[in-house]
Amino acid sequence: MFMKTKLLFVMVLFNFSLLFAQERKMNTTEIEKFKKDIIADSKKIQTLTADFTQYKVMSFLEKPIVSKGKLYLQNPKAMRWNYSQPIDYNVIFNNGKIYINDEGKKSSVDLQGNKKFEKLNQLIVGSVSGNLFSTNDFVLSFLKTDHARIAVLQPKMKDIKKYIKEIQLTFYDGQSTVTEVKLIEPSNDYTKILFTNKILNKTINASVFNP
Repeated sequence: MFMKTKLLFVMVLFNFSLLFAQERKMNTTEIEKFKKDIIADSKKIQTLTADFTQYKVMSFLEKPIVSKGKLYLQNPKAMRWNYSQPIDYNVIFNNGKIYINDEGKKSSVDLQGNKKFEKLNQLIVGSVSGNLFSTNDFVLSFLKTDHARIAVLQPKMKDIKKYIKEIQLTFYDGQSTVTEVKLIEPSNDYTKILFTNKILNKTINASVFNP
């Protein structure tokens, strides 16, 4: 009898801890403070470098595709993704263009004059820097856990909604920059990017953003 009572007590505590760790909605005061803090901090970000691990989850695959590399951001216009695993691959956003180097095979896309791709570029840069809250292009909602705050953004523009259903930006407590970005597609496949070893406002050589 004692053992059953003890087991029941442990189960109640376990279930309570799970409930406590779940995502909860922020109240109005928390939302306003969170937005104010992130917008103010994002304006202070001139450069950002970080290691990243990317998980691409697709319904027809049993396991996610995992990629690793390094990110360089020159706020607000230039960004470089250096993929080192499983293949060498880099993507540069700079001067209104996207430059791609796929194991030596180079190509580029001109974003200027193409509002759809230009908006996607702004979306990607804004997701990394956290500076998306001052725009009217999204329906916003805000969640919290015991150790993080989460901004959920749903695009309003039809052209963007074709590619992205929802963006989730996770900020760990005590950090003013995004630690996790989750891009959910209309099919519910998604890409999750986890940033580590973040360094703010350290000079990045301009050549990093050259194709």
